[in-house]
Order: sequence, then C-alpha cells, then structure tokens
Amino acid sequence: MLDKPVAAQRRGEAAEEPAVHLIRSDDEALAIAAALATDFAQDAGKRDRERILPWEELKRLSASGLLGITVPKAHGGAGASYVTLGRVVALIAAADPSIAQIPQSHFSAVDKLRVLAEEDLRSFILGEFLQGRLFGNATAEPGGKTSKEHKTRFTRLGDHFRIDGTKVYATGALFARWVSLTGTDEDGNDWNAYVPRETPGLEVVDDWDGFGQRITASGTVKLDGVLVDARFVYPRSARDERIHTASAVAQFIHVAIDLGIAKAALDDTIRFVSTLAHPARGSGIARAADDPIAVRDIGEVTVQYHAAEALQDRAGRLIDEAIVSGSEADAAKSLVAVAEAKILTTAVALTASSKLFELAGTQATHARHNLDRHWRNARTHTLHDGIRWKYHAVGNFYLNGQLADPWTMGHPYRPAPAE
Repeated sequence: MLDKPVAAQRRGEAAEEPAVHLIRSDDEALAIAAALATDFAQDAGKRDRERILPWEELKRLSASGLLGITVPKAHGGAGASYVTLGRVVALIAAADPSIAQIPQSHFSAVDKLRVLAEEDLRSFILGEFLQGRLFGNATAEPGGKTSKEHKTRFTRLGDHFRIDGTKVYATGALFARWVSLTGTDEDGNDWNAYVPRETPGLEVVDDWDGFGQRITASGTVKLDGVLVDARFVYPRSARDERIHTASAVAQFIHVAIDLGIAKAALDDTIRFVSTLAHPARGSGIARAADDPIAVRDIGEVTVQYHAAEALQDRAGRLIDEAIVSGSEADAAKSLVAVAEAKILTTAVALTASSKLFELAGTQATHARHNLDRHWRNARTHTLHDGIRWKYHAVGNFYLNGQLADPWTMGHPYRPAPAE
C-alpha cells in the first residue's frame, strides 16, 4: 500500500482538513449538488465581475463528498454513474461554470486510473478522492503540442523522476492538493505523474486572463527540478493500444459544463423577459412576455436545451455501459456519443447566451446585471473542445466505420472496432 508523500505529511493535513461527507447513492449526490448550486449561484456574478477566486466554495465542494462520487464501490465510494456525474456537473455549472470546470480533470482521473494505472496507485489516489482532496490539471504544453511532442521532460533518477518544463491552461492546479503532470522521457515515452501541490520546484502562476470562465485560475505551472516518487508515476503509452473510455469521460464533463451555462442563460432570459424587459418598439404589445416572436424564440431555445440534455444523458449511459462491458466497440460508441452531445451543448450555450440580449433588450446590457458573463463563459469554454471536426467524426463513424482519434475526435482516423 502506498504511503502519503513526505511533502504532504509535513503539512499536517489530517489536523487541518474538515470532515468529508461520504455520499452513498446517485440520488444523494444529486440532492447535495442541487443544494450547493443554489448557494453558489448567489454571488456568481460578483465573483466573475471582481475576479474573486472561489476558495470557500471549493472547500464546501470538497467537504460535500461530491469529488468522490464516481469512486467505485469496491474502493469505498458510491460508484455513481456517469449519467449522474453529468447532471451534477451541469447543476454546478448553471450556478457558476468556473467552479464546475475547476475539478474537470479531477473527475476524469477516475476513469484514467481505471484504464492505465496499477491497482496500488489506483487505490491510493481513489482514497484521496474520498478524502475530498482536489486534483488539478497541468497537461497542456505551450503551443498546443500533442502528447508525443511534449516539451516537459521526465528524467528517471533511481526511485524518483525529475520533471522540468512549463504547462499552460492548468485548471485547478492553484486550488489542488495534487497536480496531475504529463511529459516525455528522453526515449520518447509518455508519462503521467501525481505530484503534491507544495512540492519544491512546482510553481503555479495565476496569470489566466481570459474574458470568460474568469475564476478558474487556469494559469501557468512552472516545473524546475520537481522530484516525484516513482510510485506516483505511470506510463501513458498504453492508451494508444486500445480504445477505452478515458477520453470520452474527459470530454463528457465539458459537455455538462456547456449544458449548465446554457441553463443559466436560458433561466436569466426567462426571468428578465418576464419581469424587466420592455416590449419591442412598434409591436403594440403591452408586456414583453406576450410578444409572440419572443414566445416562439424562448420555445426554440428550450427545445434545443432539452435535446442537448437528452444527448448528454445518452452519452453518459453509453460510457457506463462501455465501462461495464470492457468492449472496445462500446467504448467507441461512447466516444461518438459524447461528440454528438458536445455539438448540441456548444450550440445551445452560445445561442441561449446571445438570444438573452436580443429578447431582454438594452436593459440587459447594464453592468450591474453582469449578464454578459453567460456569453463570455459560453464562448470561452466552448473553445476548449471545438466542434468543427465533430460533425465529420460522427458522419465518418456511421457512414464509413472509421473512428476519429479518441483524444481529439479529429484526425487521424482508424477502423472502428468490431462489435
């Protein structure tokens, strides 16, 4: 059994951390997420406007037990379905999508561990999840290099690895107890490491200045001679040998974030049109909510939202089925299903957050309402996992039996695995 790293022991974590609730069921997870979302929504606009980082909110998220809901029952968790996880993330994202995005790589790590890691490491990390310890992401390279072109270097030094390099878009790293790092050794082999946040040589720079998702602190991580015990390092090259669900899970969480942004924008549109908006000039309508064109547009966006919601649930269900079956063919179906869902959640997030101003009118642009945060969040987050190749990937799968690269849903293609 792996022991806690010395760097973590020195912090005296057990004495500092609040008790973490152990969630036992999917229904309990959804109820807790809904309650937290209600609270998180209260000051979401202020946090965005003043860039107040959500330290306290993340403490509550950690203590709630939600960070461990997908830990399998065999490891002491609730083993919640990915359908449930999608709904949980969407609930939190509707309240504050930055808070929902911060643990994106944390939630996706469960399936990555299942697929790639040895049982000893898997059990230890899943135990950390159940203790509410957040895992952050530091995987993206400057310039957007692919995994085989990493600039970050892993060097084996006996029973340790030395890590040197720079990472960008490191969502969650600033708030994390552990940081997930990726890199390549001198022979071109890909590695993944879990490193305690306070390890010497690991510096997180809060330099994220995107106009949306403003409080994710998705900044830069600098790695200068970071030493990590080899027990917390595992190879990543195995991911290229078979089709599995780890990529589908990672992208699925982004689907749920977009769906939550759409819900928040649609809800604010309905609220504003019902209570504050003026009827269109020259329409002869006394109330904006009675404008037949506005009514029709609200109906259209609502249908788009419900369609996206249904595709998200379908994608989650296919991920769950693929994990149970272990079939590459099922995993491929889940990847394509996530791509389908992402197409619709991207569209409805952008449509709802833009239609808000068209229907609510000039009043909606006042800074005191900060309603532009919905569009800024939608436009920023949907860039993460762009959809321009996803239609092509879906069509090529169903028409030609070709599966796109599972980590990007773009080139290259390979024959889809047989049933």
